[in-house]
Amino acid sequence: MAEATAFYLTSALLLTAALWVVISRQPMISVLALLVAMFCVAVLFILLEAYIVAALQILLYAGAVLVLFVFVIMLLNLKRDEPARVRSVILQGLGTVTAGLLFVQLAWLLLASPPPPAPYPPAPAATVRELGRLLFTTYLIPFELTSFLILAAIIGAVTLARGDTHRD
Repeated sequence: MAEATAFYLTSALLLTAALWVVISRQPMISVLALLVAMFCVAVLFILLEAYIVAALQILLYAGAVLVLFVFVIMLLNLKRDEPARVRSVILQGLGTVTAGLLFVQLAWLLLASPPPPAPYPPAPAATVRELGRLLFTTYLIPFELTSFLILAAIIGAVTLARGDTHRD
């Protein structure tokens, strides 16, 4: 009973934080809401007894990736939107209708789907040594490609931050 309560409370907070990431107009508020969402995902991993994945979630995503996001936002020096800027009513209405349709479809899928037959068997316990071996042998290329992708994002952020200071 306690696990179900923790799951539902964490899931509700996770969905609220994820929604706040999307609807916030200020980038720093979005990053802070993303931090809350990532901690909620770590709690869900703890509820699944995947402690190593929960620790990696906090260290890698909530730590390193969000620090990178904050660094890029500070580097870009984004200004707040002016309140005089007019928002398009048609696009807001279209977005609202689309979100409503997606919500109705999700509710229909949840109500129409049969309940799961039985709980999943527990995952085999993996040690940090096994995860490290897999990361640096089997999944070495995706790991390195991810680092190149992050490097490209940093170079793009620096390029955008410099702006059009001097053009020929």
